[in-house]
Amino acid sequence: MSAVLMLASAAVFAQSQVYFTKEITPESLVKIYKALGVEATGRVAVKISTGEGGNTHYLKPTLIRQLVEEVNGTIVECCTAYPGTRMDPKKHWETIHEHGFDSIFAVDLMDEYGDLRIPVQDHKHLRYNIVGNHLPYYDFMINLAHFKGHAMGGFGGVLKNASIGVASTAGKANIHSAGFTEDAGEMWNHIDDQDGFLESMAAAAQAVHNYFGGRVIYINVMNNMSVDCDCDGNPAKPELLDMGIMASLDPVAVDQACLDMVFSHKGKPGDDNKPLIERINRQHGTYITDYAEQIGLGSKTYTLINLDE
Repeated sequence: MSAVLMLASAAVFAQSQVYFTKEITPESLVKIYKALGVEATGRVAVKISTGEGGNTHYLKPTLIRQLVEEVNGTIVECCTAYPGTRMDPKKHWETIHEHGFDSIFAVDLMDEYGDLRIPVQDHKHLRYNIVGNHLPYYDFMINLAHFKGHAMGGFGGVLKNASIGVASTAGKANIHSAGFTEDAGEMWNHIDDQDGFLESMAAAAQAVHNYFGGRVIYINVMNNMSVDCDCDGNPAKPELLDMGIMASLDPVAVDQACLDMVFSHKGKPGDDNKPLIERINRQHGTYITDYAEQIGLGSKTYTLINLDE
């Protein structure tokens, strides 16, 4: 990233704005995108999770269709680093089809034919970030994340979607092992450094942000908030009711705003935030926004703008 762009990003993050709406509809996704005031131009990648086979909590094609069509975007994904329905490209395409994405959108499995290394700004654990080799096809990215729990990260939002989500299988192994290995089979022997994993996710998310020169917008959809990720083929039933949609130009701010909303929620029977909070705390999940702010990716301080008022 050039010095000018870095200064521009710093200026944006210094006065980070997070937009919010309680409505979770195709129309509200377009509305919150437009509220950001930044037009997605050129070849637009829309990064989502297509969901593991058996999972029903992922963002549905019917929900995101209007936004993807608004920006003439291509759905982009990468393969996983664990055995399942999305580690092998052939099976991943079958899952993409079963979940209805390729019947509506152009879809690109970015690491189907290989990966590439992009620079990282923070070298505490990673020497580089390994992503799908189709990433250079795109000029702009809409990071469209499903905010929910995650078995290893505590929670998954835009920071996870930018880091693990954009990483190839080798890149995922590199991040999970805090830079120890690029071998997906070997990585499970090197996942004991939890904070190192979270720091590596933050560094990888920053690498993707910098790669696009800040031409990324970040959206979290807070629905179906299971304690388990969309990468789980048999996730726990959500115990927390849907909250809405958050969006920002600052990935740290929008993940922090979602965390704040979950942690400050007054739970009750049938709308219980405790299981998700326990999952996040168990994995020291909130540390990712601390570290991402520390390395200059964004700010935990933000102004919340309610589009419903």
